[in-house]
Amino acid sequence: MLRDDDLAQRIEDDFESAGLSDKRLAMLMYAVKLTKDPGSMVESDIEAMRRLGFSDTDILHIAEVTGYYAYANRIADGLGIPLEDWISEQND
Repeated sequence: MLRDDDLAQRIEDDFESAGLSDKRLAMLMYAVKLTKDPGSMVESDIEAMRRLGFSDTDILHIAEVTGYYAYANRIADGLGIPLEDWISEQND
């Protein structure tokens, strides 16, 4: 749980300039690449994560969460399930 509302807002606005540690920023950049262009993932993406201190289990968990989130959203979108009210309100 993030207990810093200002940091949470900065992450939501632009996580790349939110002041995150190199390790957290790399994790998010990995997740973005895996989400937007999964076919471009290469061994050097994994090696970069390892160099920052992520274990293979950590990387697996990051990939699993990223993949599950994409899967769940595609299922919801594919079935026409509307956004929750609280999500719609945040985007207004």
